[in-house]
Order: sequence, then structure tokens, then C-alpha cells
Amino acid sequence: MNKEKLFKMMAAASLIICAGVWVPNVVFQVASPWWMVIFIIAPAGIVFAGLIKNYWLIVLNTIMLFSFFILMFTGYFVNSITDGKP
Repeated sequence: MNKEKLFKMMAAASLIICAGVWVPNVVFQVASPWWMVIFIIAPAGIVFAGLIKNYWLIVLNTIMLFSFFILMFTGYFVNSITDGKP
């Protein structure tokens, strides 16, 4: 297996893992601390994607790196629009 294919698989795997750790929190509403893994795995995915110059994987892993802040902003924004009522 050549390095380019290995780096692409590692970058894609980091993207899938980062998206997967949000499932318990967002879908099942279970407070799981595993979402903090994104701060370790997403930068590695960005590096692997950068080594093969795959810009889509760089962008998607960067979005996953900031996903906590994006979800927090979205939650507060929706809460402010609806005045805290479901």
C-alpha cells in the first residue's frame, strides 16, 4: 500500500471517528465525554489530508475540529430565537 492511499484512509477515518463521537450527544441526547476526542483526532486528520493535498478532507476535518463551537453557537442561537421554549 502506498503512502498516499494510507494517508487518505487515515484522514477519512479520522473524519468518520470525529463524526461518530457526536452521535450519543446529538442523536441520543446522552452526555458522553467522548466528543473531546475530536481535539486530538481532527488535527491528525488535517495533517494527513494536507500531506496528500486533498482539500475536501482538509476542510471537513477542520469543520470537525470546530464542531463543538459550531454546535454550541447553533444551540444558543436556536434557544435565543425560540425564547428557550421547545
